[in-house]
Amino acid sequence: GFEVSRAEDPSNYPTHSWRKKFRKVDRLKTDKLSVCSKLCFAIGGAPNQVAGSATAFFLQIYLLDIAQINPFQASMVLFVGKAWGAITDPIVGFFITKSKWTKVGRLMPWMMGCTPFMVVSYFYLWFVPPFTSGRFIWYLGFYCLYQTLITCFHVPYSALTMFLSIDQCERDSATAYRMTAEVLGTLVGAAIQGQIVASAHTLKHCPHRNLTNGHLGNSSGTEVIRSMKEVYMIAAGVISGLFLVCTVVMFLGVKERDDPYASKTDKAIPFHKGFILVMKHGSYLTLTAAFLFISVAIQLIQSNFVLFCTYAVELRDHFQNIVLTILMSAAVSIPFWQWFLEKFGKKTAAFCGITWIMPFTVMLVFIPNLIVAYVVAVSSGISVAASLLLPWSMLPDVVDDFRLANRSSKGHEAIFYSLYAFFIKFAAGISLGVSTLCLQFAGYDTGACRQPPPVVYTLKLLIGAAPVVCITTGLMILLVYPISEDVRLRNKLALEELR
Repeated sequence: GFEVSRAEDPSNYPTHSWRKKFRKVDRLKTDKLSVCSKLCFAIGGAPNQVAGSATAFFLQIYLLDIAQINPFQASMVLFVGKAWGAITDPIVGFFITKSKWTKVGRLMPWMMGCTPFMVVSYFYLWFVPPFTSGRFIWYLGFYCLYQTLITCFHVPYSALTMFLSIDQCERDSATAYRMTAEVLGTLVGAAIQGQIVASAHTLKHCPHRNLTNGHLGNSSGTEVIRSMKEVYMIAAGVISGLFLVCTVVMFLGVKERDDPYASKTDKAIPFHKGFILVMKHGSYLTLTAAFLFISVAIQLIQSNFVLFCTYAVELRDHFQNIVLTILMSAAVSIPFWQWFLEKFGKKTAAFCGITWIMPFTVMLVFIPNLIVAYVVAVSSGISVAASLLLPWSMLPDVVDDFRLANRSSKGHEAIFYSLYAFFIKFAAGISLGVSTLCLQFAGYDTGACRQPPPVVYTLKLLIGAAPVVCITTGLMILLVYPISEDVRLRNKLALEELR
């Protein structure tokens, strides 16, 4: 075959090389995604974030104060559920690599098939069964089932990015649409869950004369507990409906294309060989390790924030609005970070965006008043946007780098995305379990209106010091990430020659 040199003057190309160039231009035109396709793709990922936002901010306090299981059992539900979800990621990735192409694609049947069951499992996760002795098993079972089904949706959805277009710019643009919709989904999830259930966690439900000894689980609080259960179920029903609607929109508006880098006769890479190749790829390991620590920091803040506002500072009447402010700031910031990464590079954007959150989380711990809380919320939202956008924008670059190093392989995309999700979920599960166990060791009193000082101190550490340590570690690892803008552009040109 004729090999094209990048440095060669186009005027020296022979006729058949010019034809090759014209065909490439035609392909790039057809690879342009319409705004409608990008929007439908983005809408498909929003429900995952709607539910993820609700569980991240409210599941821990729901298990402790509404379901009223003890902190150790709550920590086991959160850890085992997340760990199980992490284990299912590579398993689902394996089965996806074995899936055959259908009329609607290879990934789309997975997403459509699991959605109805996922909706049911999510709803029952927020249902309080009439029995008390087996509630731990109930929540552990439904949380594991939900994590399994959301994995069956999220792994193919994440990998779908690579099958929307072969143009890096179009993929980055689709990722920006996706992240904007997911941040908006996180905002919607926090808004639905927060505004509906806010009354369940306000001070008016506690006895005013003796706040220290007031307890939601006594006989005077029976009606309160019943109404709290009902509002959580209403919120779960609304979010379940969004799952169905958004998945149908994605199915109707997105076209999945087959792998453009390998011929139809190429065999998909065996999963175990793909796993070994992926785990030997340095840029993938660096990126995953860096964002593993960063995501743990964000997870610690999310899962403990409502508890922090309720028991550590006098902001329990405002937490739902503070959460909305964080997420609104993040949604507005996504287009800015997309512009920033195109202008200055993705690695620079990661450092600038994620370091921004550290001083503000510490500020809220030491200056816990309402004005400072809203300033911190706006500033933190800017960093949250960067932490959401950057890993999913950088991961396709790692996949492209792998393609150039392993040109004969095919079908490895799901391995990349499933293993990334595995490490992130497993680390998040450990952090959630450990943080809830810390609350038990500090003396957390389930259902109490006020918590003892050791619990307050522990919550301040989980919101302030622990995330700062995790973010600093992640950014130090990111320093050695090898794919700079020059490397990314060089890879892009090399891939264009392979088409």
